Amino acid sequence: MRPVLAVWLALSLLAGTGAQEVCGGPPAAPAHSIPAPQLSPEERLSPHMPESLRCDACHAIAFQIEEQLRRAEGKVGRKALSESDYVDVLERSCSQGWESYGVQELDGEKRLAGPGLPRQEPMSVMVLGGPWPGRLSKMCHGYVGERGEAQIYGAHRRGPAALRELLCHGEKGACAGGKAGGPAPPKAMQNEL
Repeated sequence: MRPVLAVWLALSLLAGTGAQEVCGGPPAAPAHSIPAPQLSPEERLSPHMPESLRCDACHAIAFQIEEQLRRAEGKVGRKALSESDYVDVLERSCSQGWESYGVQELDGEKRLAGPGLPRQEPMSVMVLGGPWPGRLSKMCHGYVGERGEAQIYGAHRRGPAALRELLCHGEKGACAGGKAGGPAPPKAMQNEL
């Protein structure tokens, strides 16, 4: 009996028949088709962050700056950093790779997605790389140049909401005045003298 079974098994494998024909194949999983976001020429080719994504980009930048400064302060026992240290951390924050950010389409609207950004859908296609890392780095350097390292570090010391308020929701911020990217978060408490 064993030699017959071995011959049948060998012939079945060579002939392409086997367990799938005898038992049937695995049940077919339902197919899901998730299209990649269709990017406009501006979104694909411009060296600048498109207006519709600037608020999301600002929140990503604020998150990365906050994380980098928090880590640097953790290394010195949560004490305030010296000016040269926080200037160096801000430069590194803006010069990082930014490869974990990209664009995805949510409810028909293109949104920037990545660490520190809300509303990331697990069942969607995200377009990474391309122009997004360079645009984020350029915006980050622009914020540091416009606001200054000392002002950014001071806002960080007051908390993440204060940093987002300074960079994103102030008078000239990318999220000011009901621009794209959702509602402004509550105003940060400020210590005024």
